[in-house]
Amino acid sequence: MSHLSVLGHKVMLRTHWLRPGTDILDLRDYLRVLSRRWRIIAALTLLGTGLGVLATYAATPEYRATTTLFVSMQDGVDTAQLNQGNVFTQARVQSYAKMAGSPLVTRPVIRSLKLGMTPDQLASKISASAQPDTVLLRITVTDTKPSRAALISNTVAERFADMVSGLERPANANYSPVRLSVTEPASTPTAPFSPRPVVNLALGLLCGLALGAGCAVLRESLDTSVRSRQALADLMAKAGGPPVLGSVVHDSRNARHLVATRDDMHGLRAEGFRQLRTNLRFVDVDRAPKVIAVTSALPGEGKTSVAVNLAAAMAEAGAKVCLVETDLRRPTVARGLGLVGDAGLTSCLIGQAHVQQVLQSAGTFSVLTSGAVPPNPAELLGSEQFRTVLATLSEEFDHIVIDTSPVLPVADTAAMAPVVDGYVLVVRAARTSRTQVAAALDTLRRGGTPVLGTIFNMAPQKGEEGAYGYAYTYRPQQRHTTGAFSRLLRNDGRATPAEPPALHGASSAMRPTGMEAPRNGKPSHSEW
Repeated sequence: MSHLSVLGHKVMLRTHWLRPGTDILDLRDYLRVLSRRWRIIAALTLLGTGLGVLATYAATPEYRATTTLFVSMQDGVDTAQLNQGNVFTQARVQSYAKMAGSPLVTRPVIRSLKLGMTPDQLASKISASAQPDTVLLRITVTDTKPSRAALISNTVAERFADMVSGLERPANANYSPVRLSVTEPASTPTAPFSPRPVVNLALGLLCGLALGAGCAVLRESLDTSVRSRQALADLMAKAGGPPVLGSVVHDSRNARHLVATRDDMHGLRAEGFRQLRTNLRFVDVDRAPKVIAVTSALPGEGKTSVAVNLAAAMAEAGAKVCLVETDLRRPTVARGLGLVGDAGLTSCLIGQAHVQQVLQSAGTFSVLTSGAVPPNPAELLGSEQFRTVLATLSEEFDHIVIDTSPVLPVADTAAMAPVVDGYVLVVRAARTSRTQVAAALDTLRRGGTPVLGTIFNMAPQKGEEGAYGYAYTYRPQQRHTTGAFSRLLRNDGRATPAEPPALHGASSAMRPTGMEAPRNGKPSHSEW
């Protein structure tokens, strides 16, 4: 097993958001996690707050009424006896508090007030507490009606005093030495004790916030996707892999335009592809790659978008470039560029057309679309006829950019390894996992063709170093592109092509009507 495969298995054991060289999180790591997962935190916080509001309005209001009793001894005549009686009373008060809900109290109260409840139900509404270092006893009754709560509390206090006196009275005595007197009768409460809206809202908010933060940290720990360019560079360094050639930001304003330089030539996406073009020149200065295949680990990671824009960026620098679509299973270049998709590479491979007859123009670069979808893509791409097609194109063009199928699901990309000078692996931010990157690199290396580098695609605009923010402030002012310079851009095909795409050698019936893609069935940017 290669080093990359071993890395792919080991990386699942660690969370990728740990700082390099450490095994613990610091405050910045936690803040970064919370900022990335703010949606789930906000959702659970709102959910907790909503449950607190629901609990407040769904709960039945309850009222509390409290009666205070004073426990005293009746026999003491001197100071010594009074002190002894006070100590005795304080010791007994704790026991009295536990007998407030006994059947000896609840049954007479139910009969007296004609309450429609059992002794146990009434006992659940009664609570008694003794004040520390005092002979005061508080009896509290909770009920849904404020007036009934006060009535029950006072009645329970009276019956409780009689019960204690009876229990403490000696067998041959006419009176009890212990006396309970009501010092503060219960009054009708004016506000409910429960529910408490402020407490419920605060508790719901805190519980939702804690649950959201916990879920965010848990999801982050289970997420093995590559989330930043630095994380991708660290992964490549540990695996001894190729360099990171650049990153392309996800610009929502131009996400629906396949060619970035056409609608905003100084935009973030356009600059990212120019950076990729520049860095490719330094990969191998002695033997510059001519046939470059752009691929990805899985579908939906933006390989087609990178291939098309890399061809456009190379053509912008003055090179003669041809884009070849070899994704013969799910071709999207023809739809994305508004070209004819019925004739293309497969037409050449089966001998129905010559390469020059099916080449089309995308303004600044030529395109060889996939053509009809064949039943055996891997066999066609590994054939001698495919080698002949690329050799013919190499004689006419300075660079050939190939849009391939994803590496892991099918073997089409590996089949063309002998005729490719190098691969560029597209890694989509927050989607491609580290194990998938390692597996894709391992698969590409088995074919013997070097992997030139990786490109971090659909990166967030708020980068760690804020470089994307600087790109906005360093854009040329719009007034500089007026007048003669604007006319120069319109006349120069390399800057803003005005000619519609056309087949080089096809009949007029096969020529596309213009640069706009069909309105129906156009793939989204995430599919390119």
